[in-house]
Amino acid sequence: MGRVTERRKVIRIRDGAVSARPDTLVAEEPLEIRLNGKPLAITMRTPGDDFALAAGFLVSEGVLATADDLQNIVYCAGATGGGTSRSSGAESGGGSNTYNVVDVRTTPGVRLPDFTLERNVYTSSSCGLCGKASLDAVRTTARWPIADTPPVRVEPELLASLPDRLRASQQVFDRTGGLHAAALFTEEGELLDIREDVGRHNAVDKLVGRALQNGSLPLSRAILLVSGRASFELAQKAVMAGIPLLAAVSAPSSLAVDLAAETGLTLVGFLRGSNMNVYAGEDRIALRAATAQG
Repeated sequence: MGRVTERRKVIRIRDGAVSARPDTLVAEEPLEIRLNGKPLAITMRTPGDDFALAAGFLVSEGVLATADDLQNIVYCAGATGGGTSRSSGAESGGGSNTYNVVDVRTTPGVRLPDFTLERNVYTSSSCGLCGKASLDAVRTTARWPIADTPPVRVEPELLASLPDRLRASQQVFDRTGGLHAAALFTEEGELLDIREDVGRHNAVDKLVGRALQNGSLPLSRAILLVSGRASFELAQKAVMAGIPLLAAVSAPSSLAVDLAAETGLTLVGFLRGSNMNVYAGEDRIALRAATAQG
């Protein structure tokens, strides 16, 4: 797409030596998501996979569940006074359209959650909610209860191998050092898909959106691995996509742990080398003769 990275001049200091040189930075631009023509959300993202991002966001919000719920996604024509709209396909174009506004059209008859009628633009899927209200909202809107999914059992050694494989697949991170990543693996450790973005939540939305478009939801036998921490929002997105196991290389938040415990999600944090913490759903981890301390 040519907009994933940009070049900027930087003053570089190395061991006291000063030089000027161009540096490659990850691009960050706003994306407005409209639902059936009405503004719904704005997120800051790395351009690319915008249609998948929008579709995945609407899965996490309980709007979309299958590819049949989605009529089409287009870039809005004349978002900045010119350009042409495009349906979900190639994401390159011209004119004066910035390609920072997408409109998601649902199939006639798809019932929209009440929130789409009550509020317009917001930036977080948990906006206006906190604590138990957030947990209740996810529990009542989840299409595929994780507790009802076929059992998935994963060896700790397999989990330990995934962060290195995630890192090895981060092509844009190698050039910029400024992107998060999210990846889907099978329970045998096969890499299914990986997406990068300035926001972890966007990377996950891109994964889930692609799965929706491919008819792969629910992801009831997949492992979701994210760089950085596991927030409530990421746990929510895993639950809404039917993913039974979420692993993060850093810490989870308290509300993410509460959500995992309530929904049956297996939540792993601090996945580094052979070490990890299992915060919920330990029945999916093949623990061997471990003695719990404290």
